[in-house]
Amino acid sequence: MTPDELKGALEAMIYAADEPATLEQLADAAGLEKTKVRAALDELVASYASDARGVEIRAVAGGYKFYTKPQHHEAVRKFIRSLRPPLRLTMPALETLAVISYKQPATLPEIQEIRGVNCAGVVKTLLEKRLITTAGRKTVIGRPILYRTSKEFLMRFGLADLDELPSLKEFEQLARAALGTDEGIAPAEPEGAGETAGASASETAVQPEAESAPGKRFRGAEGASRKPFRDAEGAPETISSAAADEKTRAAAAGPEPRAPKGTA
Repeated sequence: MTPDELKGALEAMIYAADEPATLEQLADAAGLEKTKVRAALDELVASYASDARGVEIRAVAGGYKFYTKPQHHEAVRKFIRSLRPPLRLTMPALETLAVISYKQPATLPEIQEIRGVNCAGVVKTLLEKRLITTAGRKTVIGRPILYRTSKEFLMRFGLADLDELPSLKEFEQLARAALGTDEGIAPAEPEGAGETAGASASETAVQPEAESAPGKRFRGAEGASRKPFRDAEGAPETISSAAADEKTRAAAAGPEPRAPKGTA
């Protein structure tokens, strides 16, 4: 196989692969040593670097895959939107995805402790969209499930591996670019509504102790638990019907007249 034939074969294999094609897979399919295949890959990748090309071969998720070039993303987005609706995530889902990305592997209680809200429905949505996956169970009481980002996440955001994760400030810009600017981000008003059938209509403050870390209690949105009304002496106020009638008559009669000062 000549060098040009090898590059043509590699180009066809990368194009036909649904997942990023690894060096090992390409070398096995070509029946050649990895060093020779890698050299041909480097030349192939360089040939697509020209501005005249609309696509490029990029190293992502441990393999090689074709991607459209950034300068053509807007035209491609318009074309794709005309074919099928884009992936839409709410801002709470993006925030949860960011927590998992930088904290991974993370449990649901850990995610909820950072965000301060119930994230069970959002996590289920991210699982359904294959942006995250399970990573076993944590060896603590209750053995909660660990979550991490998936290969689909790397492919969607165009990352070779987790070492290429941007800063937290850049994550939102990256998310908007990957999901198609603001149109890829669903409105946050129903916050969680419709994301999953089993999720609540909106994200609420975390209250169940079972979802929290051991020994830590989450409070309501105001940060304090509700208490019964108490009177001036600090005891719960309970008024019988007879006492209520007496108070009503006293209020109607007005205040009792006071004796002038200096009189017995």
